[in-house]
Amino acid sequence: MGALLEVILPVFLVIGAGFLAVKRGLFSDDGADALMKFTQSFAIPCLLFRGIAELELGAYFEPRLLTSYYLPAIIGFTLGTLGARFGFKRPWEDSIAIGFCCLFSNAVLLGLPITERAYGPNALSPNYAIIAVNAPICYAIGITAMEVVRNKGGGIWRTAKSVWRAITHNALIIGIALGFVVNITSMPLPGVLTDALDLMIRAALPAAIFGLGGVLARYKLEGDTGPVIMVCALMLVVQPSLAWVFAGGLGVSVDGIRSAVLTAAMAPGVNAYVFANMYGVGKRVAASAVLVSTGLSVLTLWVWLALLP
Repeated sequence: MGALLEVILPVFLVIGAGFLAVKRGLFSDDGADALMKFTQSFAIPCLLFRGIAELELGAYFEPRLLTSYYLPAIIGFTLGTLGARFGFKRPWEDSIAIGFCCLFSNAVLLGLPITERAYGPNALSPNYAIIAVNAPICYAIGITAMEVVRNKGGGIWRTAKSVWRAITHNALIIGIALGFVVNITSMPLPGVLTDALDLMIRAALPAAIFGLGGVLARYKLEGDTGPVIMVCALMLVVQPSLAWVFAGGLGVSVDGIRSAVLTAAMAPGVNAYVFANMYGVGKRVAASAVLVSTGLSVLTLWVWLALLP
């Protein structure tokens, strides 16, 4: 009960406040969009920039940690895509969008605050290592699969251009890339700049999770019960279980196991709906899956926190 009250509940109370504010008309849809735009395009890139710039690359940016997280994620994408196609008879385009829901966890908006509240800010280095390659890997897999299906295996150059554009025009990726430049070159940052970054960083997570609640308020539960249950099971149970098995088997550190399992246990991020909306397929399943799994994760995260060392 202590973990639920002290770690999970405060985060979800802020999400709930954003949800109710929009539902009750106290905060507009446009305001929620603007808040998410601010956090995802400015504040969170600053957070990731600072985290990557100060990350001990040799200690945390290593194959065993990344394998223990991304191998279960790719398995989840594969199972979600094939399950939607052959289990629920969805078109291939819809199936890939549904599979993407099982690939792109809410590693930033939920993963960072939950891990920070559970284990402290010094425990976030493995999270940053995972997040550093999250968008490039997930978008590369999702966009490549979708473009191959849409082009029936052709259009390699157009597929590559779509992948490259999606990755390089993402503000989070730009923040991460600049962080790597500073880290690798040991470039000193002026104190006035780091003070400004710290101001942005302090606003990032509270504003982001409030805005997430506002965005979730516009989603509705509409049919597609089977695919939604499948996404929830894969994201909240199967993937964190696999992450724990792989991390333990590969000898990942305790901090790494915690970050890998908790990040894998997060609900799909809003990017799952963004991806479905970008292609105009599977939008209803993506929206419902984000909403339902975020709500269910209140309980499942409690269990994972109780089980983790």
